[in-house]
Amino acid sequence: MRHLGYVAMLVFCLAGTAPLELVLHVGVYRRWRRLLLTVLPVLPLFVLWDLYAVARGHWTFDPAQVLAVRLPGGLPLEEVAFFVVVPLAAVLTLEAVRTVRGWPVGDEPPEQPGDPR
Repeated sequence: MRHLGYVAMLVFCLAGTAPLELVLHVGVYRRWRRLLLTVLPVLPLFVLWDLYAVARGHWTFDPAQVLAVRLPGGLPLEEVAFFVVVPLAAVLTLEAVRTVRGWPVGDEPPEQPGDPR
């Protein structure tokens, strides 16, 4: 069971932030282009950083706490998923705070007559 530790942490992050989308309707998944533009630019950078750190022996992954699936360079699948899940959770949290507080970002569409906002 210990090999599911990393996966469990990722699931916990997703499960903990899912209600923000479902209850507050923050629209993160609906604005998938914006989400991709947030995550995709940094994903390769962090993967390369991890690959470098692993190759140099600065960073390791306990085989007992990760799945056996390894990507090229020896990175566990969960590590790449981490670079998607954690920013997603952060964006969901930020959008939830914005929604509750009523803070604009600046890229909202102009209000239309009869708009309930």
